[in-house]
Order: sequence, then C-alpha cells, then structure tokens
Amino acid sequence: MQRFEVVIDDTGERYRCAETRSLLEGMEALGRKGIPVGCRGGGCGVCKVQILSGTVATRVMSRAHVSEQDEREGRVLACRARPTSDIRLAVLGQLKKAVRRGFEATPGTSTSSTQV
Repeated sequence: MQRFEVVIDDTGERYRCAETRSLLEGMEALGRKGIPVGCRGGGCGVCKVQILSGTVATRVMSRAHVSEQDEREGRVLACRARPTSDIRLAVLGQLKKAVRRGFEATPGTSTSSTQV
C-alpha cells in the first residue's frame, strides 16, 4: 500500500495518507478539534477542497456541491477523494473556517505530521 504526503496549504500541516483512505480521513487523523465531517458520502459539501497540485481518484459526489467544471478544476469533496500522488490542497467553505480557526503558525515552528 502506497502512502502519499498531503500538505494543507492554509496551515502548512502535512500528513501521510494511504491510497486507500480519503483525504478527509487523513485530516481527521491530525487530531484537530472542529474539523467538520458531514455525511462522509459526498452529499453535503462540507469538506470541499481545492487540489493545488497532485492527483486524486474520486468517487461520486453531489453535483449540487461539486459541478463537473469544479471537478475538472480540482475542486472536490475530501471525503470522496483518495490521493494517487503527493497532494497540496487548500480548504474551502465550512472546512476552511474550521481548519484555520485557532491555528497560529509562527515562523520557525514545525507543522503537524501524521500517517493514516
């Protein structure tokens, strides 16, 4: 099983995510409080992210939250996307508020790193 590095651009946090796990499952493993997970089935849109670099394999997502154009442009639901390479992503919508809340990156401090 391959693991890929995922970097959350908004905070600089990094984690290793197995190709069999969703990006959302990896974020949850960081142990941060308040990361909204919603339905976990691609229907609620809470975990929307923008893939800035790298590739993902996706499963069915609600078109009410991710249009075909969104998906072509790298906007996907983290609960329905598995990494197929190293990933750099930005969080969007409700997830953005939760990820950024309380995170204060200070120059010279290291960022979290975990494996799932």
